[in-house]
Amino acid sequence: MSESNHRVPLAGSTREPLPEARRVGDAEPQEQVQVTVRVARRSQPPPLQELGATASTPRMSRAEFADLYAADPADIEAVEHFARAHELTIVTTDPAQRTVQLTGTVQQMAAAFQVSLGVYHHPGGSYRGREGSIHVPPEVAEIIEGVYGLDDRPQAHPRLHFVQPRAADEGDALDPRWLWPAQVAEAYSFPLESASGQVIALIELGGGYTDTELDSYFARVQSPRPNVATVNVDGGSNAPGGHDDAEVLLDMEIAGAVALGASLVVYFAPASDRGFLDAVSSAVHDSVNNPRIVSISWGAAESWWTEQALSGMNEILKDAALLGVTVLCSAGDHGAADGVKDGRVHVDFPASSPYALACGGTTLSVGDGSRQEAVWNNGNGWATGGGISKVFAAPDYQLNLTMPANLDGSGKSGRGVPDVAGNADRSTGYLVSVHGVIGPCGGTSTVAPLYAGLVAVCNSALGRPIGFVNPLLYAGSATPENAQSLFEDVTAGNNSVPSSTYGPATEGYTATPGWDPCTGLGSIRGTALLERLRKPQNTD
Repeated sequence: MSESNHRVPLAGSTREPLPEARRVGDAEPQEQVQVTVRVARRSQPPPLQELGATASTPRMSRAEFADLYAADPADIEAVEHFARAHELTIVTTDPAQRTVQLTGTVQQMAAAFQVSLGVYHHPGGSYRGREGSIHVPPEVAEIIEGVYGLDDRPQAHPRLHFVQPRAADEGDALDPRWLWPAQVAEAYSFPLESASGQVIALIELGGGYTDTELDSYFARVQSPRPNVATVNVDGGSNAPGGHDDAEVLLDMEIAGAVALGASLVVYFAPASDRGFLDAVSSAVHDSVNNPRIVSISWGAAESWWTEQALSGMNEILKDAALLGVTVLCSAGDHGAADGVKDGRVHVDFPASSPYALACGGTTLSVGDGSRQEAVWNNGNGWATGGGISKVFAAPDYQLNLTMPANLDGSGKSGRGVPDVAGNADRSTGYLVSVHGVIGPCGGTSTVAPLYAGLVAVCNSALGRPIGFVNPLLYAGSATPENAQSLFEDVTAGNNSVPSSTYGPATEGYTATPGWDPCTGLGSIRGTALLERLRKPQNTD
């Protein structure tokens, strides 16, 4: 194949600098850069509504998936030809993940993709970045869906609220409002069954853990320590010692304490869009560890993503649905604004993907046999994310909902976020161990691993993966009676936020009976979910 000198913009690749970032110079010409090129499927999968968790839904094997939906070998070859023409080195190709990984210098990458790579400084640090679009020859423009890694800015942040306190280990009594993960599971009536044989994938874009810390924590909660494996993606690794350790540890400790007997696989990757997409894709397509649940506690507002990254991640989550993998995503921690400082409403991604189970936050109070639950909103900028997507249309499973008007001013409908909710307030938070200190942690980061643990228990009890569960959950809430059996409806509170360091005051949404953009369908009644899954035909 001869390559045209003519170039066209790659659809969806336009980049702008981070807010308050400025270019201070060109990137070093000989700096090594690695990118992931994602190519198109050879054929398109069935509509979303056909991928739901019912007894008749086939769970495709990875071999079957590759035969139907992997990249066409001719398309892989075309990308390889393009790479060789620009003296880029082909690192790996993976037809199932539809990726070609390339490496080369800044100078070579700039010539191949016709971009100017520079060094950008911003209040949070610095990054190698670009502006405008990537340009490629027309003969590959139709088969390349995205090029990730030229720009290595942080794409996502953990969705947690953790301030390391003085705790009982230092002579103070633990606040009785704080809850061990098993207490939260009990409050939500999780089945008292083992998750033996299940594997939960945890996506981590920084931080790390030590075996000593895990041993100590699980001894403290008197639970068996889960088996743990790590997978390093794009140069990421288990690197404990920093702030992001809190995210890694809470994910492991909550999931491990709820899903007794399950194994954990932690996928470490850089926080760039390339790292994030490659980590999730590696987990979904991992035929060695074979996780059937993926928990993601990292995200960013939809407006902070490029179109190619939004589309690329959404397609990976579609792969998960086809393969019978349940993906749970935190819905954000800064209310309806999601930390964007423009005074407008935003939803978090990848929670807003129609293939993700989006997890919002509540304040859960238990004691003396009673239980109270409201929308998590501390009134200081920390509150559950939720709203209506500007990117994704309302999926079939949400079409029968009565949604409130979109507060972005457009009135346009879209994918509603979240789907479900759970305890996320640090004042009633989960007791976890970070750097040897037991203390409470909150944020919607806690809800994804909590419900990942529930899915693992259900998978084990059923002897099969429940996979893409969203359609079943919404079908199960079609009548008030069914909804009350499956969910604890949360009807008090809102996710409006005042002016704070996270942005200006932004009016959000108010909790109502039924689904709402604060807590979705409500908190899940775990045993009721398992019972419904055992009789999946009863979805009316």
